[in-house]
Amino acid sequence: MTTLISRDDLRKHVDEGAVTVVDALGGGYYEQQHLPGALALTADEVADRATELLPDKDALIAVYCSNPACGNSQAVANALEGLGYTQVRKYREGIQDWVEAGLPVDKG
Repeated sequence: MTTLISRDDLRKHVDEGAVTVVDALGGGYYEQQHLPGALALTADEVADRATELLPDKDALIAVYCSNPACGNSQAVANALEGLGYTQVRKYREGIQDWVEAGLPVDKG
């Protein structure tokens, strides 16, 4: 099972540039808003694009989607772990929590 990461820990790692953040929704959701510096990578794309987007399999990766009920982040996390990524974390609360906390997002 994927380890969870809290909002505070994720924010700390984002601020330090010590994490690669992955938006598991992609598409229009990603364009509308995403966590700072996030890469769009859906479960359907992991097999084809993970190595290109995430070349270091030992780097810290935080995967998120909209909220705790969204299963996309777990699907992407599982797929990454299946490819041998060792530091995958899931931001269970998702972007909804991030926005409600007044934290910055990127658009487009």
